[in-house]
Amino acid sequence: MPSIGYLGPPGTFSEEALQANLADRFSALVPYPTVTQVLLAVQAGEVDSGIVPIENSIEGSVNATIDTLTFETDLLIEAELVHPVSHRLVARPGVRPEQLTAIVSHPQATAQCRRYLNEHFPGVTIIAANSTAEAAQIVSGSDEPEGALATELAAKLYGLDVLERDVEDYEYNMTRFIVAGRTAQPRTGTDKTTLICFIQENRPGSLLEILTELASRSINLTKIESRPTKKVLGEYYFFIDIEGHQDDDDVAAALAALAGILRELKLLGSYPAVEVP
Repeated sequence: MPSIGYLGPPGTFSEEALQANLADRFSALVPYPTVTQVLLAVQAGEVDSGIVPIENSIEGSVNATIDTLTFETDLLIEAELVHPVSHRLVARPGVRPEQLTAIVSHPQATAQCRRYLNEHFPGVTIIAANSTAEAAQIVSGSDEPEGALATELAAKLYGLDVLERDVEDYEYNMTRFIVAGRTAQPRTGTDKTTLICFIQENRPGSLLEILTELASRSINLTKIESRPTKKVLGEYYFFIDIEGHQDDDDVAAALAALAGILRELKLLGSYPAVEVP
């Protein structure tokens, strides 16, 4: 069976999503310190696939995932999954909420709990960690009265008490994860295709040309986002999800047309689409 990398250490939401949805498909689950390192490990052949977060219902896209796939790897998206995310405020046994002098977590987690933190801990220092599980590790080894935003699993793994549950600012908080690898996926009839579009030049109508090629073939666009090309201030590329598989006639025709009008078209693959709960 193949191996898979995930954002570690053990106890992250990435591991939680992996265990809940895909663990039986892989012989080894390998933690890495950052999202970028997960994807680079797949690129280097250290693991066969990697699971990384790409989008959250509160905070939007995970830029490290998008930019690493765009600029640093030639990986394909093999699958996607949607997993509920519920944050716990945790601390060492005996530490009470009013004693906290700092709260540690991944920036995405603290952003998803921004209102809660402002209301309940307005003067408390927020410290960034590479993951929610690393935050739990840091707090478990600290002599200071610090807290962490982490998973229930991380609290158990690192001997922490749960001070409060469900502290995210909005109900039904969900994160979309992707599995990245090198295997092209066959058509299922309910697929999604991800494109990266670099326009020829920044001029009126450039985005419209892309959208026209899709709309004229009745291809539904489910996500579009502009990201910096990292070369010139004000120059962007487009990260796009569409319904359909690259082997569908209409999608294949659209991709061929886009290749003719874009400076570069990078295809991140077609894969089974999941329905958001």
